[in-house]
Amino acid sequence: MEPILPIFDLTTLGIALAVAFVAGVVKGIVGFAMPMIMISLLSSIVSPTLALAGLILPTVATNGFQALRQGPRAALQAVLAFRVFMAVGLVALLLGAQVTTLVDQDTLLLLIGVPVLVFALVQLAGWAPRPNPARRTPIEAVTGLVAGFIGGMSGVWGPPTVMLLTALDTPKATHMRTQGVIYGLGAVALVMAHIGSGVLTWQTAQFSALLVPSALLGMRLGVMVSDRFEQHMFRRATLAVLVLVSLNLVRRGLMG
Repeated sequence: MEPILPIFDLTTLGIALAVAFVAGVVKGIVGFAMPMIMISLLSSIVSPTLALAGLILPTVATNGFQALRQGPRAALQAVLAFRVFMAVGLVALLLGAQVTTLVDQDTLLLLIGVPVLVFALVQLAGWAPRPNPARRTPIEAVTGLVAGFIGGMSGVWGPPTVMLLTALDTPKATHMRTQGVIYGLGAVALVMAHIGSGVLTWQTAQFSALLVPSALLGMRLGVMVSDRFEQHMFRRATLAVLVLVSLNLVRRGLMG
């Protein structure tokens, strides 16, 4: 088993660590966007498949921190409240992960970039649909299906999740905690799924593990910022960044 370090020069490794830190800061502020930022920026310096592997362990670590910030009991309440979404999303994630290596890399970038772009533009435009409470179960199931399948292929399942929580008018603290629980459980499933798919190997797992401390440090800083300043301003700024990130993904997917 050869180590991962010899295949990287110090500049590439330094950029990857910086990407993990920035993604951690953003996640600490708004609770999501780490996989989207990491897959976009890392895929500019390494292959999309390696970028996907790289984001997996930082995602597990940061979501664990986010989910348990108010304690295990609060996290369990989030699981029970969104059990339909999580159950359907888990099955879809496992299925999506198995086709990752079968999808052309340019197509994969488009599959990630287009939904992220739509989500960010919709949120920036201020559109927040309010579904009928009587239809919550099928809405959760459909959203979980979409989020899980795309997440299994790309490691990115944030946009559908955030849209669901926003549509249900979830309070801020619950919103952040529920994101952490959903993403955390999904990230653990992603680890298992991509061990099976061949994306997460001994070598790529070393690369992913190297990014964990940087991501956690960034998230810690982001949480401090979020606690001190008005959330709405930072969320809109993050959405603007996501528009740029997703446009870059779409550009790369179209141009190859």
